[in-house]
Amino acid sequence: MKTIAMVPRVKVSADGDGVVSHAGVGLLREVADLSGLTGGVSAVLADTYKGPWLHDPGRVFTDLAAAVADGADCVSGIGALGDQEAQHGPVASVSTAWRLIDARVDAAHLTAVKAARAAARCTAWAAGAAPPDGVELVMDVDATITIDHSDRKENAAATWSC
Repeated sequence: MKTIAMVPRVKVSADGDGVVSHAGVGLLREVADLSGLTGGVSAVLADTYKGPWLHDPGRVFTDLAAAVADGADCVSGIGALGDQEAQHGPVASVSTAWRLIDARVDAAHLTAVKAARAAARCTAWAAGAAPPDGVELVMDVDATITIDHSDRKENAAATWSC
């Protein structure tokens, strides 16, 4: 029998033994791989490397997305995946994730990254993940106000009005 799973199957039980947090992140990573998102982003960003990479740029990109879906609110949130490497496999460091965002996904590559994301979405929707016809899919990812604890930050405005 041939398996298509990218990660080992997870056995779920209600006995309280072997409890693992963030278990659903493995599924998100696998969907990114199977939909072509990981490979698509890697292909787009391959020319930003002078030699072989230690961490696949598509994997770093999709791990950042999975971390956000898991509740991360900043780039260092990718560390939650790295803390459970036995479950998720190798995860890039926070500094590697920052380099991907800051230096590799530049204006010249952004359009192609968006196209890779759109192609992966089409693949996922064709496989049955699309919202029902006539139903708008809304993802509100900017709905949290972050309070600044300092009144003396240069050029910073308050995050609320009195």
